[in-house]
Amino acid sequence: MTHKPVLIEEVVQALAPVDGGLFVDATYGGGGYTRAVLAVADCSVVAIDRDPEAMKRAWAHSAQDPRVKPAPGCFGEIEAICRVMGVAPVDGVMLDLGVSSFQIDEAERGFSFMRDGPLDMRMARRGPSAADAVNTLTEGELADIFHFLGEDPSARRIAREVVARRKSARFEATLDLAGVIERAVGGRRGARTHPATRAFQALRMFVNDELGELARTLAGVERVLKPGGRMVIVTFHSLEDRLVKTFLKERSGGAPGVSRHLPQLVPGSPATFEVLVRKAVDPTSGEVDDNPRARSAKLRWALRTDAPAWTVQPESGLKLPLLNSLEGAQG
Repeated sequence: MTHKPVLIEEVVQALAPVDGGLFVDATYGGGGYTRAVLAVADCSVVAIDRDPEAMKRAWAHSAQDPRVKPAPGCFGEIEAICRVMGVAPVDGVMLDLGVSSFQIDEAERGFSFMRDGPLDMRMARRGPSAADAVNTLTEGELADIFHFLGEDPSARRIAREVVARRKSARFEATLDLAGVIERAVGGRRGARTHPATRAFQALRMFVNDELGELARTLAGVERVLKPGGRMVIVTFHSLEDRLVKTFLKERSGGAPGVSRHLPQLVPGSPATFEVLVRKAVDPTSGEVDDNPRARSAKLRWALRTDAPAWTVQPESGLKLPLLNSLEGAQG
């Protein structure tokens, strides 16, 4: 099992690691970005991940190279983690928001509709699972998830079929749900991607509150970076990229955005980031040919100014009210 970090050369170039620097890999995963950074500079890297399996790899890496500082937790908790470890402020933060090959290729994690396994999808392996969501939430709530997070044009049809089927049998396995979704949209009909692609992505993002985590991370990075520090983020979903783009536009003095996940612009707030390259960096055609999972990747980065961080906090958006009802139903 291997994991190919996406845009790795571009990430290292944007992060610009230096000897003696302190950096954070907020999505350690397989450690590819951390290794690349340590290969070009004699620096230290705080390795954050909420996946227990990823943290096992981080601890093993640390045993080989003490410059790696493992820190289990969600990347949305980056400010608290850095404060507890006594490492703030830092010189740079990098994030890869994609699901790692380790997670996708392990059927028991429930991320893939190509391998049968328990319908789980929890990165941290705690809290409500994807099975809890599809078996408990209302048809309208499921439709909202598939429509908003998956941007699936068949959202309502899929939700209707899921709710109808679960009346006779609870969903427990990935291929069972994938089959119902495929029947709901009428099969593949020559499409390049599986009909369940968007719905599975939406469930994963919902279960792990990925947009909420990203919004909290952006605000946290603003607080832990030193002036001149760099934030480098690789996204794989249009909503993620839109969130990062909106944040950087606001924080660099642009017009306020309309993201429901970010705090609105406070009049007179000084710019906390400087964006030197406005256009996102895409992978080359050669990288996409070598690693198809890189197809939707986009890299954005910015420099921290010396202005004080904003005091307003982001909201978690869609996940929170639905999660509350889901956890209530479980309890």
